[in-house]
Parts: sequence; C-alpha cells; structure tokens
Amino acid sequence: MARRPLVAGNWKMHGLQSSAGTLEKIIAGARTLANVALMVCPPATLIARFAAIAQGSPVVVGGQDCHALASGAYTGDLSAEMLKDAGAAAVIVGHSERRQYHGETDAAVRAKALAAQRAGLLPIVCIGETRSERESGRALAAIGDQLEGSLPDSGGLVIAYEPVWAIGTGLTPTPGDVGDAHRFIRAQLEGRYGAAGHGIRIIYGGSVNPTNAPDLLAVADVDGALVGGASLKPEDFLAIAAFYR
Repeated sequence: MARRPLVAGNWKMHGLQSSAGTLEKIIAGARTLANVALMVCPPATLIARFAAIAQGSPVVVGGQDCHALASGAYTGDLSAEMLKDAGAAAVIVGHSERRQYHGETDAAVRAKALAAQRAGLLPIVCIGETRSERESGRALAAIGDQLEGSLPDSGGLVIAYEPVWAIGTGLTPTPGDVGDAHRFIRAQLEGRYGAAGHGIRIIYGGSVNPTNAPDLLAVADVDGALVGGASLKPEDFLAIAAFYR
C-alpha cells in the first residue's frame, strides 16, 4: 500500500490567539492539496482552538510533547490523554530540542510514544545525529541507536529524521545523505516490524523551505516533511506541500 505523504508544521514556542488567521490560510490552501496529509502542531495553549477551527478540514492538529503517564502530580506537564481531549490527533516526541534542553533519553521518548498510542494519538518520533556524530562517520550508528531505544514494539507511528545540526541553522544535508539515512531507517523498520515497517512514513526535517523542498522530497523513502520556521508562513508551508500536488 502506498504511503500517503505527510507535511507537518512544528510551530515550537511561537503563536498566540491572534495566530488563528495563519491556520485559516493554511486550511484554505490545503483544500487544493488532496494528495498530501497536512498537520499543524502549535503550542499547547492553541491546540483546542485550532482543533475547533480545523474540524472538517483537510488539516489536523498535533501537540509538540506529552508526558508518559495519563495523570498525576506533575506540575506543568500535559498527558497524551489531555492532548487528545483538546482535539489533537498526533504528538511529536523526542525532538532534539527536548532531548538536548530537557535531557530526554531514548527510554523517555519510547515511554512518550507508548503514551501517545495509548491515548489514540499518532506519535511522530524524532531521531537524528549531531554534527560531531556525522563528522566522525557515526551518523547511521547514532540513528540506529535512537531507533532501537526510542520506538515502541508495535507500529502505528511516524519517524521524523532531523539531523540535529540542520535544525534551525539553514544548513541541510545533501539529497544523497538524506537518501542514505532514510534507506537505513527503512531497513531498520522492516527488520523490527516486518512487512508493517514498509508502511511507516519517514519524513525529513531540518531547515526545510520552499527552495530546497523539491530536491529533498523527491528522495526515495522520504514521505514528507516536518517543517519548522517555514510552517509559520502559510505561503511557504503550502508551497512545500504543493510538491505533492
């Protein structure tokens, strides 16, 4: 079965109530893009409102993180069940900024992915090597380690390959490098999940913009993109998704 491409926007710590107009513009443009799934992951303060606005449209709303437990005395945290209740359909887990700034381990990421599945959310599990790992020739080994430790035992997820050194820097790996990474990830998924591993989408993230998107999205086993800064601009986000028109 063909994998339907996914282009997801990670708004990170950007967006206020006044940003609803940005979502509305994305929704308007999405109606002409039937061949691609579109997702917007705003800050948690906007999930419920964005989900209400997007209801019945081609755009779904996701969260940017969740706690591993369903409830408890964890001030400031949000469970996957809370995100689901607010209207989210998916959640990003293991983003390199969470791994770096919050000390999240592979085991913690796996627990969050399991929590997302428990709540009926689609986990988007982020993996990617650092610059030092790439320069030392350990890029694929690092990716393999993250896959081994971060993934749940069953499928029903999306992998986002985001080289840490390319996130928010304006730097991107070559299409050849991306192809090598995605081909390796695909082999690991098929080895772990069998035939089901072929159906898991692997999307690319890391300074994706309308200029480099056509080259990156054309690479074999690239099933879409996780877009950062460009997703805050409807025209840029839609231009990236328009590759699949």
